[in-house]
Amino acid sequence: MLAFLIIMKEIDFLEIIKRITGSGFIGDDCAYLPESGIVITQDNFLENVHFKREWATPYQIGYKAAAVNISDILASGAKPAYLTVGLSLPDVSNEVISELYRGISAGSYGAEVIGGDITGGDKIFISIAAVGKTEGRKISSRKNAKAGYVVITQGKYGQSAQGLEELKNGYKDSESIRAHLEPKLEPQFSENISSQIEVDYAMMDTSDGLADALFKIAQASNVTIEAENIEGIFGSEDYHLVAAVPEDFLKYIDNFYIAGKVTDYKGYYLNINNKKYTEYNQLNTYNHFSK
Repeated sequence: MLAFLIIMKEIDFLEIIKRITGSGFIGDDCAYLPESGIVITQDNFLENVHFKREWATPYQIGYKAAAVNISDILASGAKPAYLTVGLSLPDVSNEVISELYRGISAGSYGAEVIGGDITGGDKIFISIAAVGKTEGRKISSRKNAKAGYVVITQGKYGQSAQGLEELKNGYKDSESIRAHLEPKLEPQFSENISSQIEVDYAMMDTSDGLADALFKIAQASNVTIEAENIEGIFGSEDYHLVAAVPEDFLKYIDNFYIAGKVTDYKGYYLNINNKKYTEYNQLNTYNHFSK
């Protein structure tokens, strides 16, 4: 059973959950509830899986725990509004709690902490649910990319992955390490698109890598994305946003570059540097259930 869990990837679990629950909301990183005017998401942040205490301060742990949720809100096009925080802790000092919540506040990008729960545990475990408001925003879905759209993004890729390698090699501080521990999110990029666009569009964050996001958008939309060979395209945890939008929409936004173009499906979902990807596992991206 353990070997099965290690081999099986998150995407396989999600397919099982969708089949068992019959939920029509599972698929994007946020569930969009139009009748309530909100999107909602939840992410877990577990010691020795997502972070190590010898590498990150309590502030940095709290910041990233919040930011990974807010990134999903921004990827939907919504405005961050509220957080609830579930926290399991070993015996820690009051100062650690203060620094964790200072980090959570900074990583919430204006969202308000409105509740949660605290329990004991042998490791730090943080589970955050985030809510975004959709008023005045058009909400994205990864299934909305269409032939003729262009794929845009901003920011430098591969920096977080480099920072992780530096931490593994004993380094304590660098620009790349800070990018890994305190990723800077892109609320303005999200708002510029969602508050101005009038047609359906696709947007995701690149938490599992730019190549991962491009493949998932293409597969959900049943299109092909011809991607630029961008440095760091297979790195993870950069937390940039990537969007597929009509080409004539580009005149309404700035501070972006083109990462690829969307075409009708050609028998493969993603083409990077003339290598064609027809199945997700060909990307060899990050697996939460591997050692």
